[in-house]
Amino acid sequence: MIHVIATIQVAPGRLPDFLKEFHRLVPLVRAEKGCMEYGPTRDIETGIAGLPGAREDVVTVVEKWESVAALAAHLKAPHMMSYRDAVGDMVLDVDIRVTEPV
Repeated sequence: MIHVIATIQVAPGRLPDFLKEFHRLVPLVRAEKGCMEYGPTRDIETGIAGLPGAREDVVTVVEKWESVAALAAHLKAPHMMSYRDAVGDMVLDVDIRVTEPV
C-alpha cells in the first residue's frame, strides 16, 4: 500500500470552479482498480500554537493506493486527462508526494 499527498495551488478566485470539477472526478477515481481512498481536503485554522495557519486557495488530496502500479494506471486514466484539461487554467502549482507506511 502507498499513500499520496497531492497539494494543489489554485488560482485566486477559482476555488469554487476547481472544486466543482474535482468533485465530478472523485467517484470515477474511487471506482478505479487499486484505489483505497481518494478525496480533497482544505486547511483549517486550529488555534494550536506552533502550527501554521490555513493556506488560501490550496487543496490537499489525500489518496491511498494498493500499489505504485495502480497509481501509475490512475495517472493515465482517460478521466484524469479530461480533468487536467478542465482545470488547467485554474491550477498554479501541484506538488505530489508518494509515501509508504514504515
